[in-house]
Amino acid sequence: MKKISYLKFIALIVLFASALKVEAMQQKEEAEDTGDVILKAVPQSKDGIFKKNEDVHYKLQLQNNTSDEQAGTVSYLITTDEGQKVAFDSIHIAIKGKGYKELLVKIPPKTTGFYRINFMINLPEYDDTVREVFGVDPDKIQSQLHKPADFDAFWKQSRERLEKVAPKYKVMERKDLSTDEKRVYSVEMYSYGNLLIRGWLVIPTDGKKFPVHYRVPGYVVGLKPNMDSDDFIAFDLNVRGNGDSKDIINIGTDNYCLVNVENKDNYIYRGVYMDCIRGLDFLCSHANLGIDTNKIYVEGGSQGGALAVITAALDSRVKVLTMQVPLYADIHDNMSISASYKSQVFPFKVFRKYNSMHPGFTWDKFFSTFDYYDPQNFAPMIKCPVLMGIGLLDQFCPPRCSMALFNHISSSNKEFVCVPNSTHEVNFNYFMFQNLWLREKFRIP
Repeated sequence: MKKISYLKFIALIVLFASALKVEAMQQKEEAEDTGDVILKAVPQSKDGIFKKNEDVHYKLQLQNNTSDEQAGTVSYLITTDEGQKVAFDSIHIAIKGKGYKELLVKIPPKTTGFYRINFMINLPEYDDTVREVFGVDPDKIQSQLHKPADFDAFWKQSRERLEKVAPKYKVMERKDLSTDEKRVYSVEMYSYGNLLIRGWLVIPTDGKKFPVHYRVPGYVVGLKPNMDSDDFIAFDLNVRGNGDSKDIINIGTDNYCLVNVENKDNYIYRGVYMDCIRGLDFLCSHANLGIDTNKIYVEGGSQGGALAVITAALDSRVKVLTMQVPLYADIHDNMSISASYKSQVFPFKVFRKYNSMHPGFTWDKFFSTFDYYDPQNFAPMIKCPVLMGIGLLDQFCPPRCSMALFNHISSSNKEFVCVPNSTHEVNFNYFMFQNLWLREKFRIP
């Protein structure tokens, strides 16, 4: 079975590579048809990360797809991630018809942090801007923890209230979804506040015990049965208000993160975080299903990344944590960075709209609630191995905020991967690396 799993994984890589080749050819054809001058910026460091004592190099690739010579300027503007101007330079260029030119941009060393760099091409009949972000020693980024004095007591009380709720687990095999290789179960349980939540359990039929891939959801995202892994039991939990756990809370995406935001005791994420702990309770009480309760790893992206952080922080039953683009991380600095955007994006687009419509709702009040829920404040409690992936162009979860959270994690076994041209996502290469990283951690051949 392990050999089959490996071959399936290789086949996926081949298929993905073929798809990329086709996509690249299509893009090339489209570029040639537009008659544009194409500008591409390539950092010397593949992941867009540099050391503070080294120059920052970018290679600019210019392709003139017109038949006429093009002459104008190429310039770059560097700002901090809060929009403060750092550097500007411009050079004159001329490219023959159907010609190609490369330019090397050398930028003096910068201090620790992330920087936006815009490369702009200005020609008589054509203008374009390529937006990039690079980081300098991101593992040295420091941020302030805004941790309330009663933070630990607050979450201890939350756990105690959860424990008083009888879970009333219900596990039902879904033969209509099961296959010869996988058995699929729908799972129900009661969680914090006596709310019913649901999830999906997928168990390989080959073998007796398997480690567990415990996945928690993105923002108002419904998780479905995960049929992709042959080496893990897959458990996908839909916390309250997500997927098929909408019996009580079923509201639009703009309103979800605002439910009781003015009351730290009743804010929606108190129950959501406890739902994730209840999911662990379920796994550890059902070892008879073939679950290796000593090998549980939690994973999530965006809101799921935040939930994975909290789950690993609050419960040592999590043995490995993987996360991508964790939402809400370092919420104070996120607010400052998002204020520099030309157009507001989630989550502060939602928070600022609420603030404008509720004159009595001050930012001090907002933080008096959210400081209990900022994933960064949980980070020092994490002791297990950690892998994090981020996109350098992410505005929802700015790289500086993700790295600030990462640097507060106490585990001595932690790694991060930066994807330079991704926004609120990572790429296939990241997941290939994660797959190998997990197999090493769990000693899977």
